[in-house]
Amino acid sequence: MGTETLLVNASQDLASITDIATHLAFEIDGANRNVALGICRMLEGVQLLAGKVLDETHPVA
Repeated sequence: MGTETLLVNASQDLASITDIATHLAFEIDGANRNVALGICRMLEGVQLLAGKVLDETHPVA
């Protein structure tokens, strides 16, 4: 598998995990909800990073 494919797959996986964590965050309350929302924020940051690396290494023509 090439780098571009791996980065695209990683970005899609991160988006899926973010959706799962977001759903979980709205099913729980209190401190656990804050933890789940924090995980969502971290995942979004990593997803942005993966997207930036993809854009820089494989720019769209």
